Amino acid sequence: MYEAHFNLTGKPFQLNPDPRFFFRSTGHKRALAYMRYGLQQEQGFIVVTGDVGTGKTMLVNNLFREIEGQGVVAAKIVSSNVKDMDLLRLIAAEFDIPFEKASKANLLRELEARFTACRDEGKRVLLVVDEAQNLPRSALEELRMLSNFDHNGVPLVQSFLLGQREFRGILRAPGLEQLRQRVIAAYHLKPLSAAEIKAYIEYRMRKVGWTDNPIIEEAVFQRIYEFTGGVPRRINTLFDRTLLNCYLDDAHVIGPAMLDAVCLEILAEQGEAGDEIDERPEGWEPVRVASVEAVEDTPRKGELAEMETRLISMQHVIEDLTSKLVAAQLPALAPQPTESLPVVDDGPRFPWWTTTFLTALIVLAIVALSLGYWLMVRH
Repeated sequence: MYEAHFNLTGKPFQLNPDPRFFFRSTGHKRALAYMRYGLQQEQGFIVVTGDVGTGKTMLVNNLFREIEGQGVVAAKIVSSNVKDMDLLRLIAAEFDIPFEKASKANLLRELEARFTACRDEGKRVLLVVDEAQNLPRSALEELRMLSNFDHNGVPLVQSFLLGQREFRGILRAPGLEQLRQRVIAAYHLKPLSAAEIKAYIEYRMRKVGWTDNPIIEEAVFQRIYEFTGGVPRRINTLFDRTLLNCYLDDAHVIGPAMLDAVCLEILAEQGEAGDEIDERPEGWEPVRVASVEAVEDTPRKGELAEMETRLISMQHVIEDLTSKLVAAQLPALAPQPTESLPVVDDGPRFPWWTTTFLTALIVLAIVALSLGYWLMVRH
């Protein structure tokens, strides 16, 4: 819809992972290097974890694109809490092996035969399991058993396990020691840094012919990081909606106010859907309109003035009381004459510890009032 308005050749922020838009951030380059290293080793497991939307599937799609024509037979399984037998059936289907009514023993034999045939043809077998955190322990054990297949001492299949953050804890569970020993490399993929947000957005925009239409103001990139936390999928959703709003407003400039309007729309939609609060970093607040700020500040200024008047009056009362207490204490501290003089009762006297306690209490009251006044000024 907005592509023609901005003279773009396509949508730069679609949700489907397209390897043409693969952005080589620091974290993604490192994760890809681990995968390439694993392919060179031709054995064991490579584990890549990351939070939802950080780009794990994009990594795999980009890797598959790189290894085309390099003698690698690759298959990808997206697990959805399947049991061990169902997992074997999914793998068999990826390698065109009939699995209906086949027993577990027959499936394992067929898989080993197919992997051996690939090796005889000079090809390697790569099995990628996405959403591995959903696999039960029995299914993980079957993957470990597949890694035992070898031909003349050479492993027949290599596995990459991709999962969310909790998969790291699953791997540390008791009973998975043998699987852990076969992991030759592991990497946790993190979101983009604040410095990478601008490069990420401009990279994807230029992939579809962007020539500064719309103009993206510099302050927008920091606002995007604050709202999305640097998660690529969130960035894609947010900026796609922002481009749409810019088109609907017939505008050609994206500024912080426009971006924040979209952010508020997204938050409102999440609230209406009953979803939990999003996981954006704390501290994000939409840009306020100046007139709204003035209206909000008017009663607060009156409250501050009243607090200041009360504080000054209280200080005067405290100073007067302090002077009286000190005057009452001074006769008790004065040196006594050597001759005995008649005692004249000129009023009540306070012991020294009473006046000291009252003085300390007064000081604390002054500090508390001053602190309250300071907090009101800040907020």
